[in-house]
Amino acid sequence: MKKIHLLILKSFIRPFVVTFFIVMFVLLMLFLFKYIDDLIGKGFQWYIILELMMYASMTNVAMALPLSILLSSIMTYGSLGENYELVAIKSAGISLGRAMYPMMIVVTMLSIGAFLFSDYMLPIANFKYYSLLYDVRQQKTAFLISEGVFNNSFPGYSIRVKKKDADGQTLHDVMMYKKEENSDNLSVLFAKEGVMYRTPDDLFLVVKFKNGVQYIEEKGKNSFNPRQQFTRRRFASTEQKFDLSGFKMKRTDASEWRSTIQMMNLKQLTLSQDSVVKTLAKSTSSNMSMMAPYLKYFTMLHKAPKDGNLKPMPAVELKGKELESALPQAQSEAQSLREMLRPMAERYAEESKTVRKYSIEYQKKFTLSAACLALFLIGAPLGAIIRKGGLGLPVVVSVIFFLLYYIIATIGEKSAKEGSISPAMGMWAAIIILTPIGLFLSYKAANDSVLFDTEAYKRFFNKLFKRKAVQA
Repeated sequence: MKKIHLLILKSFIRPFVVTFFIVMFVLLMLFLFKYIDDLIGKGFQWYIILELMMYASMTNVAMALPLSILLSSIMTYGSLGENYELVAIKSAGISLGRAMYPMMIVVTMLSIGAFLFSDYMLPIANFKYYSLLYDVRQQKTAFLISEGVFNNSFPGYSIRVKKKDADGQTLHDVMMYKKEENSDNLSVLFAKEGVMYRTPDDLFLVVKFKNGVQYIEEKGKNSFNPRQQFTRRRFASTEQKFDLSGFKMKRTDASEWRSTIQMMNLKQLTLSQDSVVKTLAKSTSSNMSMMAPYLKYFTMLHKAPKDGNLKPMPAVELKGKELESALPQAQSEAQSLREMLRPMAERYAEESKTVRKYSIEYQKKFTLSAACLALFLIGAPLGAIIRKGGLGLPVVVSVIFFLLYYIIATIGEKSAKEGSISPAMGMWAAIIILTPIGLFLSYKAANDSVLFDTEAYKRFFNKLFKRKAVQA
C-alpha cells in the first residue's frame, strides 16, 4: 500500500504544481492586460510593478487553487487509467476508495491551508494590493511633454511642441501659455527651439527656450488706469522651471483602507457585522418612536389600554365642513409620513446591504476550502472514468466543470448581495450542487462505469434501433 500511495502522490504533485503556476500566470496576464494603461509611462521603479504583481497573484489564489486541484486530479487518475495502472491496482484487491485515500489527505491539508490563507494572508494581500493599485492609478504620467498636442501636466501652463528629436530633450516650434492664478494676466511664449532636462535631484524640470518672443497681457496697475497693458519681449534664450513634486508616487494613508470588508479576518468581520446590526436595531426603534404620532391610537402596542385588549376606534361620521377639512388634513399627514419614511427606508436598505456584505465575506472564508474538496471529488473519479491523461481532454473537462462552479457561485453571490436569498445559501449554492455530482461520479468510478465510453453508447443505440426494426 505504501508503494501505491507513493506512486499516486508523485503522479499528483507534479501536475498540481505545474497547473497551479500556469493558472496563476494566465490570471496575472489578465491583470496586466486590464491595467497596462495605468502602469506604462509613469516612471515607476521596477520593484513597484513587481510588488503589485506579487499582491495580484496572491489575490488570485482563490480562483487558481480549486481549478488546479480539479485539473491535476483529472490528469493524475486519467493517466493512471490510460496506462492500466488503475486496472493493476484493482486486480490486487485494492478499491478505488483506498487508492484515493492519500489524495484525500493531501487535498484536505490543502483545504485547511486554503482556509488559513483566506483568513490570515488574504486580508493583508487585499490591503496591500488595492492600496498600491489605487496609488498607481492616481500617479501622473511621466511623459510630461508630448509632441503635437497641448500638454497640461503642470498647473497654470499649457505647452505644445510641434516636434521632438530622438533624444527626447530637443524641442522644435514650442508654444507655451501661462495663466497666473487669481489674476487675469496671460502670457504666451513662442520659441523656435528648446531643450528640456531634469535637475540632478529630480525635483524640477527645466526647459530652455531659444530664439523666441513672449507676449504678456495684464491689467492696469490701479483702478484709475483700468486699460489692459500689452508687452512684447524678444529673447535669444530664456528658461522656465517646473515643479515635479506632483509627479512622484504618494502612498495613501493605511488607515483609510482598514475598514474595507475584503481586508478583514473572521474576528473583524464578526465584530463589524454585530456593530452594524446593533446600529440597525437602534435606528429601527427610534424610527418607530418618531412615526408613532402619525399613526392611529389603538394600532400601537405601547399605547394599548392597560387591560391589554385592543379595541377599534369608534366610527365617526363626518359631514359638510368637517369632512372638507378632515380630508386635506389626512392627506397632509400621509404626505408628511411618506416624506419621513423615505430616508428611513433608504438608510435601512443600505445598512441591510452592508450586513449582507459582511456575511458574504464571512462565508467566503470557508467556501474556498469546501470548493477544493468538492472539485476533487469530481476530478478524481472523472479521471478514472475517462482514462485520459495529459493536457488534452482533461483540460476541456476541467474547464467545463470549473465554469459551472464559477457561474453558480457568481449568481449565488449576486443574489445574496441583492437580498434575494440568504448569504449562506448564496455562497454555498455551488458546493451544494457540485457535491452530489462528485459523489455520483465516485460511485460510477468505483463500479467501473462506462459513463464516458462512446463504444458503449453506440452498442446501446444499435441494440435499440434493431429492436425497433424487429418490432416494426
